[in-house]
Amino acid sequence: MTDKAPFALGWEEWAKLPALGLPALKVKVDTGARTSALHAFDIEPFGPTNAPMVRFSIHPVPGREDIVIACSAKVVDRREVTSSNGETELRYVITTNISIGDRTWPVEITLTNRINMAYRMLLGRQAIADDMIVTPSESFCQPELNDSAYFSAAIRTSSAPRALRIAVLSREPDSYSTRRLVTEGEERGHVIEVIDTTRCYMAINAMAPEIYYDGKRLPRYDAVIPRVGASITSYGCAVIRQFETIGTYCLNSADGIAKSRDKLHAHQVLARHGIDMPTTAFAASPKDTDNLIDLAGQAPLIVKLLESTQGRGVVLAETKKAAQSVISAFRGLKANFLVQHFVKEASGVDIRCVVVDGKVVAAIKRSSSGGDFRSNLHLGGTATAVRITKAERDAAVRSAKAFGLRMAGVDLLRADDGPKVLEVNSSPGLEGAERTTAKNIAGLLYDTIEKRVRPMPARKGSSKKSTS
Repeated sequence: MTDKAPFALGWEEWAKLPALGLPALKVKVDTGARTSALHAFDIEPFGPTNAPMVRFSIHPVPGREDIVIACSAKVVDRREVTSSNGETELRYVITTNISIGDRTWPVEITLTNRINMAYRMLLGRQAIADDMIVTPSESFCQPELNDSAYFSAAIRTSSAPRALRIAVLSREPDSYSTRRLVTEGEERGHVIEVIDTTRCYMAINAMAPEIYYDGKRLPRYDAVIPRVGASITSYGCAVIRQFETIGTYCLNSADGIAKSRDKLHAHQVLARHGIDMPTTAFAASPKDTDNLIDLAGQAPLIVKLLESTQGRGVVLAETKKAAQSVISAFRGLKANFLVQHFVKEASGVDIRCVVVDGKVVAAIKRSSSGGDFRSNLHLGGTATAVRITKAERDAAVRSAKAFGLRMAGVDLLRADDGPKVLEVNSSPGLEGAERTTAKNIAGLLYDTIEKRVRPMPARKGSSKKSTS
Protein backbone atom coordinates (compact mmCIF):
# COMPACT_ATOMS: atom_id res chain seq x y z
CA MET A 1 0.00 0.00 0.00
CA THR A 2 1.44 3.35 -1.10
CA ASP A 3 1.00 6.66 0.66
CA LYS A 4 -1.36 9.08 -1.03
CA ALA A 5 0.47 11.87 -2.86
CA PRO A 6 0.09 15.29 -1.24
CA PHE A 7 -2.26 17.79 -2.85
CA ALA A 8 0.04 20.20 -4.70
CA LEU A 9 -0.49 23.96 -4.80
CA GLY A 10 1.58 26.49 -6.69
CA TRP A 11 2.01 30.09 -5.58
CA GLU A 12 -0.98 30.95 -7.77
CA GLU A 13 -4.01 28.80 -8.56
CA TRP A 14 -7.49 29.03 -10.04
CA ALA A 15 -10.33 28.50 -7.57
CA LYS A 16 -14.11 28.47 -7.33
CA LEU A 17 -16.22 29.87 -4.50
CA PRO A 18 -19.54 28.28 -5.49
CA ALA A 19 -21.59 29.47 -2.50
CA LEU A 20 -20.70 33.07 -3.39
CA GLY A 21 -21.47 32.66 -7.08
CA LEU A 22 -17.82 32.96 -8.16
CA PRO A 23 -17.06 30.28 -10.80
CA ALA A 24 -13.47 31.36 -11.47
CA LEU A 25 -11.05 33.35 -9.33
CA LYS A 26 -7.28 33.62 -9.60
CA VAL A 27 -5.88 33.13 -6.10
CA LYS A 28 -2.48 33.93 -4.62
CA VAL A 29 -1.33 31.20 -2.23
CA ASP A 30 0.63 32.93 0.55
CA THR A 31 1.90 30.87 3.48
CA GLY A 32 3.30 34.06 4.97
CA ALA A 33 -0.22 35.30 5.65
CA ARG A 34 -2.20 33.68 8.44
CA THR A 35 -5.71 34.58 7.27
CA SER A 36 -7.29 34.31 3.84
CA ALA A 37 -8.74 37.50 2.35
CA LEU A 38 -11.24 38.24 -0.41
CA HIS A 39 -11.63 41.46 -2.33
CA ALA A 40 -14.93 43.12 -1.42
CA PHE A 41 -16.51 46.55 -1.60
CA ASP A 42 -19.87 48.03 -0.60
CA ILE A 43 -19.63 45.83 2.47
CA GLU A 44 -22.84 46.11 4.49
CA PRO A 45 -24.01 44.15 7.52
CA PHE A 46 -27.69 43.27 7.79
CA GLY A 47 -30.04 40.83 9.45
CA PRO A 48 -30.89 40.22 13.13
CA THR A 49 -28.22 40.41 15.83
CA ASN A 50 -28.60 36.71 16.63
CA ALA A 51 -27.95 35.71 13.00
CA PRO A 52 -25.88 38.51 11.42
CA MET A 53 -25.27 38.56 7.69
CA VAL A 54 -23.03 40.62 5.45
CA ARG A 55 -23.45 41.48 1.82
CA PHE A 56 -20.82 42.83 -0.48
CA SER A 57 -19.80 43.18 -4.10
CA ILE A 58 -16.70 41.94 -5.85
CA HIS A 59 -14.90 42.67 -9.11
CA PRO A 60 -13.72 39.09 -9.80
CA VAL A 61 -11.60 39.98 -12.83
CA PRO A 62 -8.71 42.41 -12.28
CA GLY A 63 -8.97 45.36 -14.65
CA ARG A 64 -12.67 44.75 -15.33
CA GLU A 65 -14.57 46.95 -12.93
CA ASP A 66 -17.64 46.64 -15.14
CA ILE A 67 -18.01 43.03 -13.90
CA VAL A 68 -19.68 43.07 -10.50
CA ILE A 69 -20.90 40.03 -8.58
CA ALA A 70 -23.14 40.63 -5.56
CA CYS A 71 -22.57 38.19 -2.68
CA SER A 72 -23.89 37.56 0.81
CA ALA A 73 -22.88 35.25 3.64
CA LYS A 74 -23.28 34.63 7.35
CA VAL A 75 -20.88 36.52 9.61
CA VAL A 76 -18.83 34.23 11.85
CA ASP A 77 -16.61 36.89 13.41
CA ARG A 78 -15.19 40.40 13.26
CA ARG A 79 -11.48 40.66 13.90
CA GLU A 80 -8.58 42.99 13.53
CA VAL A 81 -6.23 41.99 10.73
CA THR A 82 -2.84 43.58 10.04
CA SER A 83 -1.99 43.68 6.36
CA SER A 84 1.48 43.36 4.81
CA ASN A 85 1.89 47.15 4.82
CA GLY A 86 1.39 47.26 8.59
CA GLU A 87 -2.13 48.73 8.60
CA THR A 88 -4.67 47.20 10.99
CA GLU A 89 -8.27 46.86 9.87
CA LEU A 90 -11.40 45.49 11.54
CA ARG A 91 -12.85 43.01 9.05
CA TYR A 92 -15.91 40.82 8.73
CA VAL A 93 -15.10 37.11 8.66
CA ILE A 94 -17.16 34.57 6.72
CA THR A 95 -16.86 30.83 6.09
CA THR A 96 -17.39 29.36 2.65
CA ASN A 97 -16.27 26.41 0.54
CA ILE A 98 -13.38 26.78 -1.89
CA SER A 99 -12.76 24.41 -4.79
CA ILE A 100 -9.33 24.01 -6.37
CA GLY A 101 -8.91 21.18 -8.84
CA ASP A 102 -10.96 18.23 -7.68
CA ARG A 103 -10.86 19.20 -4.01
CA THR A 104 -13.39 21.26 -2.02
CA TRP A 105 -13.03 22.34 1.59
CA PRO A 106 -14.29 25.09 3.95
CA VAL A 107 -12.17 28.17 4.60
CA GLU A 108 -12.44 31.28 6.76
CA ILE A 109 -12.14 34.46 4.73
CA THR A 110 -11.89 38.10 5.76
CA LEU A 111 -13.45 40.77 3.57
CA THR A 112 -11.39 43.78 2.50
CA ASN A 113 -11.01 46.04 -0.50
CA ARG A 114 -8.19 44.64 -2.68
CA ILE A 115 -8.98 46.73 -5.75
CA ASN A 116 -5.31 47.63 -6.25
CA MET A 117 -4.10 44.06 -5.80
CA ALA A 118 -3.30 41.77 -8.72
CA TYR A 119 -5.18 38.88 -7.08
CA ARG A 120 -8.76 39.13 -5.88
CA MET A 121 -8.13 36.51 -3.20
CA LEU A 122 -5.28 35.60 -0.88
CA LEU A 123 -5.19 32.04 0.45
CA GLY A 124 -3.49 32.10 3.86
CA ARG A 125 -1.84 29.26 5.73
CA GLN A 126 -4.88 28.65 7.96
CA ALA A 127 -6.72 27.45 4.86
CA ILE A 128 -3.99 25.01 3.80
CA ALA A 129 -4.52 21.48 5.16
CA ASP A 130 -1.73 19.27 6.48
CA ASP A 131 -1.80 17.03 3.41
CA MET A 132 -1.27 19.96 1.05
CA ILE A 133 2.13 21.03 -0.18
CA VAL A 134 2.87 24.50 -1.54
CA THR A 135 5.64 24.88 -4.11
CA PRO A 136 6.51 28.60 -4.29
CA SER A 137 8.39 28.17 -7.54
CA GLU A 138 5.41 26.62 -9.37
CA SER A 139 2.25 28.14 -10.84
CA PHE A 140 -1.03 26.38 -11.45
CA CYS A 141 -0.31 22.90 -10.19
CA GLN A 142 -4.05 22.30 -10.45
CA PRO A 143 -6.23 22.66 -13.60
CA GLU A 144 -6.65 26.20 -14.83
CA LEU A 145 -9.97 28.01 -15.26
CA ASN A 146 -10.76 31.26 -17.06
CA ASP A 147 -13.00 34.31 -16.77
CA SER A 148 -15.36 33.39 -19.62
CA ALA A 149 -18.07 32.34 -17.14
CA TYR A 150 -18.64 35.99 -16.22
CA PHE A 151 -19.59 36.87 -19.80
CA SER A 152 -22.22 34.15 -20.18
CA ALA A 153 -25.95 34.66 -19.79
CA ALA A 154 -25.94 31.40 -17.82
CA ILE A 155 -24.49 33.27 -14.83
CA ARG A 156 -28.01 34.57 -14.14
CA THR A 157 -29.32 31.06 -13.52
CA SER A 158 -26.23 29.30 -12.26
CA SER A 159 -25.05 31.93 -9.77
CA ALA A 160 -25.35 30.93 -6.14
CA PRO A 161 -28.45 31.96 -4.18
CA ARG A 162 -27.70 34.95 -2.03
CA ALA A 163 -29.49 36.44 0.93
CA LEU A 164 -31.42 39.54 -0.01
CA ARG A 165 -32.53 42.41 2.17
CA ILE A 166 -36.18 43.01 1.32
CA ALA A 167 -38.66 45.54 2.69
CA VAL A 168 -42.38 44.79 2.82
CA LEU A 169 -44.31 48.07 2.88
CA SER A 170 -47.32 47.28 5.04
CA ARG A 171 -49.28 48.85 7.88
CA GLU A 172 -50.62 45.42 8.87
CA PRO A 173 -47.72 43.28 10.09
CA ASP A 174 -50.09 40.66 11.50
CA SER A 175 -52.18 40.18 8.35
CA TYR A 176 -52.02 36.84 6.56
CA SER A 177 -50.36 38.31 3.46
CA THR A 178 -47.62 40.11 5.37
CA ARG A 179 -46.90 37.13 7.61
CA ARG A 180 -46.66 34.82 4.58
CA LEU A 181 -44.23 37.17 2.84
CA VAL A 182 -42.04 37.30 5.94
CA THR A 183 -42.14 33.55 6.56
CA GLU A 184 -41.50 32.55 2.95
CA GLY A 185 -38.68 35.06 2.56
CA GLU A 186 -36.93 33.97 5.75
CA GLU A 187 -37.23 30.30 4.78
CA ARG A 188 -35.29 31.19 1.63
CA GLY A 189 -32.55 32.78 3.71
CA HIS A 190 -33.50 36.39 3.03
CA VAL A 191 -33.82 39.16 5.61
CA ILE A 192 -37.35 40.58 5.52
CA GLU A 193 -38.21 43.85 7.24
CA VAL A 194 -41.81 45.09 7.55
CA ILE A 195 -41.95 48.86 7.14
CA ASP A 196 -45.00 50.96 8.06
CA THR A 197 -45.44 53.14 4.98
CA THR A 198 -46.83 56.13 6.87
CA ARG A 199 -43.78 56.27 9.16
CA CYS A 200 -41.43 56.78 6.21
CA TYR A 201 -40.33 60.27 5.29
CA MET A 202 -38.12 61.49 2.52
CA ALA A 203 -35.24 63.80 1.72
CA ILE A 204 -35.78 64.85 -1.88
CA ASN A 205 -32.81 66.31 -3.71
CA ALA A 206 -30.86 65.72 -6.89
CA MET A 207 -27.61 64.41 -5.42
CA ALA A 208 -28.60 62.16 -2.52
CA PRO A 209 -32.30 61.29 -2.27
CA GLU A 210 -32.97 59.25 0.87
CA ILE A 211 -35.75 57.63 2.87
CA TYR A 212 -35.95 57.85 6.65
CA TYR A 213 -37.89 55.76 9.15
CA ASP A 214 -38.38 56.54 12.81
CA GLY A 215 -35.52 59.05 12.78
CA LYS A 216 -32.99 56.87 10.95
CA ARG A 217 -32.03 56.62 7.30
CA LEU A 218 -33.28 53.37 5.84
CA PRO A 219 -30.57 50.98 4.61
CA ARG A 220 -30.16 49.95 1.01
CA TYR A 221 -32.70 47.26 0.13
CA ASP A 222 -32.37 44.78 -2.71
CA ALA A 223 -36.12 44.86 -3.28
CA VAL A 224 -39.38 46.32 -1.98
CA ILE A 225 -42.73 44.52 -1.92
CA PRO A 226 -45.48 47.17 -1.73
CA ARG A 227 -48.61 46.32 0.26
CA VAL A 228 -50.06 49.83 0.20
CA GLY A 229 -53.59 50.23 1.55
CA ALA A 230 -56.19 52.17 -0.42
CA SER A 231 -56.51 54.84 2.28
CA ILE A 232 -52.86 55.90 1.85
CA THR A 233 -52.46 55.34 -1.90
CA SER A 234 -51.12 58.83 -2.61
CA TYR A 235 -48.48 58.84 0.13
CA GLY A 236 -47.65 55.17 -0.41
CA CYS A 237 -46.96 55.81 -4.08
CA ALA A 238 -44.73 58.76 -3.13
CA VAL A 239 -42.66 56.45 -0.91
CA ILE A 240 -42.42 53.83 -3.65
CA ARG A 241 -41.33 56.48 -6.17
CA GLN A 242 -38.58 57.47 -3.76
CA PHE A 243 -37.37 53.85 -3.60
CA GLU A 244 -37.46 53.76 -7.40
CA THR A 245 -35.45 57.01 -7.52
CA ILE A 246 -32.62 55.52 -5.47
CA GLY A 247 -32.55 52.43 -7.69
CA THR A 248 -34.34 49.85 -5.52
CA TYR A 249 -36.21 47.10 -7.35
CA CYS A 250 -39.93 47.46 -6.55
CA LEU A 251 -42.20 44.50 -7.29
CA ASN A 252 -44.97 46.89 -8.41
CA SER A 253 -44.29 50.41 -9.58
CA ALA A 254 -45.84 53.54 -8.08
CA ASP A 255 -47.31 54.42 -11.47
CA GLY A 256 -49.04 51.04 -11.83
CA ILE A 257 -50.43 51.14 -8.29
CA ALA A 258 -51.77 54.70 -8.72
CA LYS A 259 -53.52 53.88 -12.00
CA SER A 260 -55.11 50.71 -10.65
CA ARG A 261 -56.43 52.46 -7.52
CA ASP A 262 -58.24 55.22 -9.45
CA LYS A 263 -61.30 53.37 -10.75
CA LEU A 264 -61.96 55.87 -13.53
CA HIS A 265 -58.33 55.95 -14.66
CA ALA A 266 -58.18 52.16 -14.42
CA HIS A 267 -61.13 51.72 -16.78
CA GLN A 268 -59.59 54.20 -19.20
CA VAL A 269 -56.35 52.17 -19.16
CA LEU A 270 -58.27 48.96 -19.83
CA ALA A 271 -60.20 50.61 -22.67
CA ARG A 272 -56.99 51.97 -24.20
CA HIS A 273 -55.59 48.42 -24.32
CA GLY A 274 -58.77 46.96 -25.82
CA ILE A 275 -59.66 44.90 -22.73
CA ASP A 276 -63.37 44.19 -22.40
CA MET A 277 -65.24 45.44 -19.31
CA PRO A 278 -68.83 46.23 -18.29
CA THR A 279 -70.03 49.42 -20.01
CA THR A 280 -69.02 52.30 -17.72
CA ALA A 281 -70.06 55.96 -17.59
CA PHE A 282 -68.82 58.97 -15.58
CA ALA A 283 -69.95 62.58 -15.34
CA ALA A 284 -69.40 65.53 -13.01
CA SER A 285 -72.58 67.55 -13.56
CA PRO A 286 -75.83 66.60 -11.78
CA LYS A 287 -77.69 67.70 -14.94
CA ASP A 288 -76.26 64.67 -16.72
CA THR A 289 -77.73 62.01 -14.42
CA ASP A 290 -80.26 60.61 -16.90
CA ASN A 291 -77.78 60.62 -19.76
CA LEU A 292 -75.24 58.91 -17.52
CA ILE A 293 -77.74 56.14 -16.72
CA ASP A 294 -78.62 55.73 -20.40
CA LEU A 295 -74.94 55.41 -21.37
CA ALA A 296 -74.40 52.59 -18.87
CA GLY A 297 -77.50 50.72 -20.09
CA GLN A 298 -80.83 49.84 -18.61
CA ALA A 299 -81.37 49.12 -14.91
CA PRO A 300 -80.27 47.32 -12.85
CA LEU A 301 -77.01 49.28 -12.63
CA ILE A 302 -73.96 49.38 -10.39
CA VAL A 303 -73.04 52.73 -8.83
CA LYS A 304 -69.47 52.59 -7.55
CA LEU A 305 -67.36 55.07 -5.61
CA LEU A 306 -63.99 55.67 -7.25
CA GLU A 307 -62.29 54.99 -3.91
CA SER A 308 -64.23 51.79 -3.18
CA THR A 309 -62.32 48.71 -1.95
CA GLN A 310 -63.29 45.19 -0.87
CA GLY A 311 -66.85 45.73 -2.14
CA ARG A 312 -67.49 48.77 0.06
CA GLY A 313 -68.97 51.83 -1.65
CA VAL A 314 -70.60 49.67 -4.36
CA VAL A 315 -74.40 49.84 -4.69
CA LEU A 316 -76.78 47.88 -6.90
CA ALA A 317 -79.65 50.02 -8.18
CA GLU A 318 -82.50 47.72 -9.28
CA THR A 319 -84.45 50.43 -11.10
CA LYS A 320 -83.74 53.69 -12.91
CA LYS A 321 -85.40 55.62 -10.08
CA ALA A 322 -83.20 53.86 -7.53
CA ALA A 323 -80.11 54.69 -9.60
CA GLN A 324 -81.15 58.36 -9.67
CA SER A 325 -81.56 58.35 -5.88
CA VAL A 326 -78.16 56.73 -5.26
CA ILE A 327 -76.44 59.13 -7.68
CA SER A 328 -78.12 62.09 -6.01
CA ALA A 329 -76.98 60.88 -2.58
CA PHE A 330 -73.37 60.39 -3.74
CA ARG A 331 -73.34 63.83 -5.36
CA GLY A 332 -74.69 65.33 -2.12
CA LEU A 333 -71.63 63.86 -0.38
CA LYS A 334 -69.40 65.37 -3.11
CA ALA A 335 -68.14 61.85 -3.81
CA ASN A 336 -66.67 60.76 -7.13
CA PHE A 337 -68.37 57.71 -8.61
CA LEU A 338 -69.07 55.88 -11.85
CA VAL A 339 -72.09 54.03 -13.18
CA GLN A 340 -71.65 50.56 -14.64
CA HIS A 341 -73.72 48.01 -16.48
CA PHE A 342 -74.78 45.13 -14.20
CA VAL A 343 -73.81 41.74 -15.64
CA LYS A 344 -76.85 39.84 -14.43
CA GLU A 345 -75.83 36.48 -15.88
CA ALA A 346 -72.77 36.42 -13.58
CA SER A 347 -75.25 35.67 -10.74
CA GLY A 348 -73.10 37.13 -7.96
CA VAL A 349 -70.00 35.17 -9.00
CA ASP A 350 -66.67 36.57 -10.14
CA ILE A 351 -63.28 35.09 -10.95
CA ARG A 352 -60.13 36.31 -9.20
CA CYS A 353 -57.01 35.59 -11.26
CA VAL A 354 -53.69 36.08 -9.51
CA VAL A 355 -51.05 37.16 -12.02
CA VAL A 356 -47.35 36.95 -11.15
CA ASP A 357 -44.67 37.99 -13.63
CA GLY A 358 -46.96 37.73 -16.63
CA LYS A 359 -48.59 34.39 -15.77
CA VAL A 360 -51.86 33.42 -14.08
CA VAL A 361 -50.61 31.35 -11.13
CA ALA A 362 -53.96 30.84 -9.36
CA ALA A 363 -57.64 31.31 -10.11
CA ILE A 364 -60.56 31.15 -7.71
CA LYS A 365 -64.31 31.53 -8.13
CA ARG A 366 -65.83 33.85 -5.52
CA SER A 367 -69.54 33.49 -4.84
CA SER A 368 -71.70 35.91 -2.89
CA SER A 369 -73.68 34.89 0.16
CA GLY A 370 -77.16 35.76 1.37
CA GLY A 371 -78.32 37.16 -1.96
CA ASP A 372 -75.63 39.85 -2.03
CA PHE A 373 -74.45 40.67 -5.56
CA ARG A 374 -70.91 41.32 -4.23
CA SER A 375 -68.67 38.27 -4.01
CA ASN A 376 -65.80 39.76 -1.98
CA LEU A 377 -64.47 37.34 0.63
CA HIS A 378 -64.30 40.20 3.15
CA LEU A 379 -68.10 40.44 2.88
CA GLY A 380 -68.73 36.77 3.56
CA GLY A 381 -68.31 35.39 0.06
CA THR A 382 -66.99 31.87 -0.48
CA ALA A 383 -64.14 30.75 -2.73
CA THR A 384 -63.47 27.58 -4.73
CA ALA A 385 -60.70 26.70 -7.16
CA VAL A 386 -61.74 27.07 -10.79
CA ARG A 387 -60.43 26.26 -14.25
CA ILE A 388 -60.38 29.33 -16.44
CA THR A 389 -60.72 29.59 -20.17
CA LYS A 390 -58.02 30.80 -22.54
CA ALA A 391 -59.97 34.04 -23.05
CA GLU A 392 -60.11 34.61 -19.29
CA ARG A 393 -56.41 33.87 -18.91
CA ASP A 394 -55.52 36.24 -21.73
CA ALA A 395 -57.72 38.99 -20.28
CA ALA A 396 -56.06 38.66 -16.85
CA VAL A 397 -52.50 38.68 -18.23
CA ARG A 398 -53.21 41.62 -20.57
CA SER A 399 -54.80 43.57 -17.71
CA ALA A 400 -51.80 43.19 -15.40
CA LYS A 401 -49.47 44.10 -18.29
CA ALA A 402 -51.53 47.20 -19.11
CA PHE A 403 -50.74 48.58 -15.65
CA GLY A 404 -47.17 47.31 -15.60
CA LEU A 405 -47.88 45.18 -12.51
CA ARG A 406 -45.71 42.13 -11.81
CA MET A 407 -48.16 41.04 -9.11
CA ALA A 408 -51.89 41.65 -9.54
CA GLY A 409 -55.30 40.29 -8.69
CA VAL A 410 -57.56 40.63 -11.73
CA ASP A 411 -61.29 40.32 -11.05
CA LEU A 412 -63.53 39.42 -13.97
CA LEU A 413 -67.11 38.38 -14.66
CA ARG A 414 -68.34 35.61 -16.94
CA ALA A 415 -70.72 37.39 -19.29
CA ASP A 416 -72.60 35.83 -22.20
CA ASP A 417 -70.28 37.52 -24.69
CA GLY A 418 -67.01 36.72 -22.89
CA PRO A 419 -65.04 37.77 -19.80
CA LYS A 420 -65.47 41.32 -18.48
CA VAL A 421 -62.70 42.76 -16.31
CA LEU A 422 -64.07 44.47 -13.22
CA GLU A 423 -60.93 45.55 -11.39
CA VAL A 424 -57.15 45.19 -11.26
CA ASN A 425 -55.85 45.00 -7.68
CA SER A 426 -52.17 45.90 -7.16
CA SER A 427 -52.07 44.48 -3.60
CA PRO A 428 -54.26 41.36 -3.71
CA GLY A 429 -54.62 39.37 -0.52
CA LEU A 430 -52.84 36.02 -0.55
CA GLU A 431 -55.04 34.17 1.93
CA GLY A 432 -58.03 33.35 -0.24
CA ALA A 433 -55.99 32.28 -3.26
CA GLU A 434 -53.37 30.27 -1.34
CA ARG A 435 -55.79 28.44 0.91
CA THR A 436 -58.26 27.71 -1.88
CA THR A 437 -55.74 26.50 -4.46
CA ALA A 438 -52.97 25.23 -2.09
CA LYS A 439 -50.44 27.09 -4.24
CA ASN A 440 -47.41 28.87 -2.82
CA ILE A 441 -48.03 32.31 -4.33
CA ALA A 442 -45.62 34.00 -1.92
CA GLY A 443 -42.90 31.66 -3.16
CA LEU A 444 -43.64 32.61 -6.78
CA LEU A 445 -43.25 36.28 -5.83
CA TYR A 446 -39.80 35.57 -4.41
CA ASP A 447 -38.91 33.60 -7.55
CA THR A 448 -39.61 36.77 -9.51
CA ILE A 449 -37.58 38.97 -7.18
CA GLU A 450 -34.61 36.59 -7.06
CA LYS A 451 -34.56 36.38 -10.84
CA ARG A 452 -34.69 40.15 -11.29
CA VAL A 453 -32.03 41.20 -8.81
CA ARG A 454 -29.31 38.80 -9.97
CA PRO A 455 -26.43 40.49 -11.77
CA MET A 456 -26.35 40.55 -15.53
CA PRO A 457 -23.37 39.03 -17.36
CA ALA A 458 -20.75 41.51 -18.48
CA ARG A 459 -20.17 42.46 -22.08
CA LYS A 460 -16.81 41.52 -23.45
CA GLY A 461 -16.48 44.80 -25.27
CA SER A 462 -16.95 46.98 -22.19
CA SER A 463 -13.51 46.55 -20.67
CA LYS A 464 -12.18 49.35 -18.50
CA LYS A 465 -8.53 49.87 -17.96
CA SER A 466 -7.28 49.24 -14.44
CA THR A 467 -5.00 51.56 -12.58
CA SER A 468 -3.64 48.72 -10.43
